Amino acid sequence: MLQPAQIQLFILASLALLVVPGPAVLYIVARSVSQGRLAGVVSAAGVQVGASVHIVAAALGLSAVLLSSALAFNVVKYLGAAYLIYLGVRQWLARESATDELAVQPESLRRIFAQGVIVNVLNPKTSLFFFAFLPQFVDPARGDVAAQVLLLGLLFVALAIVNDGAYALLAGSLGNWLRGNRGFWNGQRIFAGAVYIGLGVTTALSGSNNH
Repeated sequence: MLQPAQIQLFILASLALLVVPGPAVLYIVARSVSQGRLAGVVSAAGVQVGASVHIVAAALGLSAVLLSSALAFNVVKYLGAAYLIYLGVRQWLARESATDELAVQPESLRRIFAQGVIVNVLNPKTSLFFFAFLPQFVDPARGDVAAQVLLLGLLFVALAIVNDGAYALLAGSLGNWLRGNRGFWNGQRIFAGAVYIGLGVTTALSGSNNH
C-alpha cells in the first residue's frame, strides 16, 4: 500500500493546491460574504460531497485502465501532467476578475448544501482534475489501484474540508475586503498557475521512475 513518504508528498501537494482559491472556493467565499460563516461552511460541505462522487469514479476508472495495461496507466499519468500544466497556463492567461463571482442570491442552508453538491458533481473539470492529480501518487506495484485512489481521495477531501472551512470563516469576517481587492485575486491567480505548472512538470520528469 501507500508509503509514509508518498502520503507526506501527497499532503504537501494537496495543500499547495487547496490554499489557492479556485472555482469551489469562490463559491464558498461568495456564500460566506453574502450570508455569513454558517452558509459558507454548509456550502463547503456540499462541495466536498460532490468531490467524493468524482473520487469514486476516478478510483473505478483508473483501476479499469490499469487492468487494460500498465502502459495505458502511464499514458493517463502523462496526460494528467499535461492537463495540470494546461490549467496553470490558463490561470496565467485568464483576465476575468473573480470579484464579479462573489455576488449570489440568498438561499436556505439546505439549498446551499444541495447547490454545492450539484455544482461539483456536474462539473466535468472536477473529474478531470482527479484523474490528473491522483494518479501522480498511485503506484500499481504497491497494491490495488482503486484502494489507493480512494484513500488518497478521502485524505484530499479531509484536507479540503479544513481548508474550505477556514476560507468560509475568514470570508465571513473579511467579506468587503475580499469583494473589492482585485490585487489579491490577481496575485492568487499567478500563484495558482505556478503551483499547477510546477506539479505537472515534476510529474512529467519523474513519472518514468515510478514503475
